[in-house]
Amino acid sequence: MADPLIQSRLDHLERLRARGIDPFPARAVDAEPIGPVIARHGDLAKEERSGDRVSIAGRLVAMRRMGKASFFDLRDGTGRIQGHATVDGIGEAAYEDLGGVDVGDFLSVTGEVFRTKRGELTIGVEAFAFLAKAVRPLPEKWHGLKDVELKHRHRSLDLVANDETRDAFVARSRLISALRRALDEQGFVEVETPILQPIPGGALARPFVTHHNALDIDLYMRIALELYLKRVLVGGIDRVYEIGKCFRNEGVSTEHNPEFTMLEIYQAYADYETMMDLAERLVVAGLEAIGGSRTVAFRDYEIDLAPPWPRARMLDLVTERSGVDVSSLSADEIDRRASEKGIDLPAGGAGVKVEALFERFVEPTLVSPTFVCDYPVEISPLAKKRADDDRLVERFELFVAGMEVANAFSELNDPIDQRARFAAQERQRDAGDEEAHRVDEDFLFALEHGMPPTGGMGIGVDRLAMLLTGRDSIRDVILFPTLRGRRD
Repeated sequence: MADPLIQSRLDHLERLRARGIDPFPARAVDAEPIGPVIARHGDLAKEERSGDRVSIAGRLVAMRRMGKASFFDLRDGTGRIQGHATVDGIGEAAYEDLGGVDVGDFLSVTGEVFRTKRGELTIGVEAFAFLAKAVRPLPEKWHGLKDVELKHRHRSLDLVANDETRDAFVARSRLISALRRALDEQGFVEVETPILQPIPGGALARPFVTHHNALDIDLYMRIALELYLKRVLVGGIDRVYEIGKCFRNEGVSTEHNPEFTMLEIYQAYADYETMMDLAERLVVAGLEAIGGSRTVAFRDYEIDLAPPWPRARMLDLVTERSGVDVSSLSADEIDRRASEKGIDLPAGGAGVKVEALFERFVEPTLVSPTFVCDYPVEISPLAKKRADDDRLVERFELFVAGMEVANAFSELNDPIDQRARFAAQERQRDAGDEEAHRVDEDFLFALEHGMPPTGGMGIGVDRLAMLLTGRDSIRDVILFPTLRGRRD
């Protein structure tokens, strides 16, 4: 049996067609956005008429019929305004057609702007036209749509129902524009690199694999932008960046989506300290673009993002907060000290164990923005070693509210060292580590022709958008997040 609400709308649609009215016309009137109309007449007094005849278009979001007069609300992407239609104003035939309008339909309206005696800015309807018929009603109580599954699976309804959702995605757009603008003003060049790659590299992650039929080869969805952008530096463009999608065949959580947006930046004749300064400037530029203060409310925290941000060594933080002295960077010694405290660590080298302690004891405590610096070389195969301690590399990660927002290196530009590290990663891969790097001969070929000293940084755009807009989940700042299959 057909849904009676849908059937009622289909009946309205057929009656319109029977009267020769196209419910889905190809063209609309030349309509003005609603927002500027509201702004232009903000000072109208009650019961004052403006003399300004306007045409607007939008979705019908409320309808109040009262005999020979009707009030309704139209909304577009810039605002919401009331319409007032009467039999005397538009004629009996048109008023009868208005009876076939349902909430959710799109209309255009022409008439004079005035303010009612109750103070509502209103358009006195002289003419209206159907632009599109909604044959399915908006969900019950759509004005306060809260069902998380429905919000994410049917984002269109979420955008219709919730102003805060629309605000979040407008803010995200402004954030990305601000990041681009800030980098462009500093002489960076935006480029595009392949999404489908013969060897996935630039991160420790499991890739998605697909098959190219014409070439009869497997290709991988990129897990990072890094290795191709470095080839651009080899070619002589000294400041380069890309904002693009990356894909990792991993879990889903409030901070992870298999498809996500990354900003990667590379600057010749720079290092990881240069990238720390740049990270601060970019976050401030993002804040200013979305109109936020330097303090943001995120999850359970009020976080001051005003730079400069503290810089701390990874080994010092782990030793201090776990109580396990990891300064020796000896796997056996770290295991022994951890065991004394009843802490079990994963198998692997010292770097793997330090990282496990960091994730457990340190990461959740990093609420204020903090640059965590100087990681073990074992877990950083693309970063340059420190000159004073070759067990560590010049790398930082930026953490805020226990969440990694950025990752950066003084980039490894020694092709001999890079080949040796790739080989070590291959051995880990052979031992069962599916996230380990493979040897990328094309990248090594480029690197062997010489790459200048370089600072590089990756910023998770989705996570930064979460932080600056105060959203709890990455799904709240990705229009169409990856979801489990529907269970009927």
